[in-house]
Amino acid sequence: MLKVKNFSKSYNNHTIVAVENLEIPEGIHWFKGINGSGKSTFFRSVAGIIPFDGEISWNNLDIRKDAVDYRMQVNMSEADPLYPDYLSGYDLLTFIAEAKKADASQLKQLTEVLGVDVYWKSAIGTYSSGMLKKISLLSSFLGKPSLIMLDEPLITIDNRSVQIVYELVKEYAEKQGVSFLLSSHQDFRFEKLAIKNMYLVQNQTITQL
Repeated sequence: MLKVKNFSKSYNNHTIVAVENLEIPEGIHWFKGINGSGKSTFFRSVAGIIPFDGEISWNNLDIRKDAVDYRMQVNMSEADPLYPDYLSGYDLLTFIAEAKKADASQLKQLTEVLGVDVYWKSAIGTYSSGMLKKISLLSSFLGKPSLIMLDEPLITIDNRSVQIVYELVKEYAEKQGVSFLLSSHQDFRFEKLAIKNMYLVQNQTITQL
């Protein structure tokens, strides 16, 4: 279970999102909200990418006290990933795979499934937005995470890749028991994914629908 207590994140004294108490059970959950509502800020906070005020824990692992173990369990794909132009996708993904203690076979399988192996030896600066997004999506599945957050996973990728993402989420959820937080202003295909709960990010807070 993801537990969020007395959470807030502000920039220049302007509150982006604040949550007094939120408990999210295991499963697949959809966070809805318009662009700029705070979805990405919340996800990046839960992933430990940016600092915040308050408390966050996943399956009794505190994001601060159990920082290493927590980050081995919680992965994220950003909506608009930014990586150094001079690196290749291969450089980046092999580094993440090693850090996440992923099997070489897992990295090989994911690169082939998403079609990343065709271009991942080239410099990231030459990638299209769709190519870059697939690198980010792939990275979130590496290792043995128990929670994966996909921020706007359906944007900038082609229809075939969208279907692959659906299948990966379904496979990891059903076969490995991985929980997912998905954010999107688009509708997910409910026949593909068993969405447990929906949450609305609006007016600087998060409420369950």
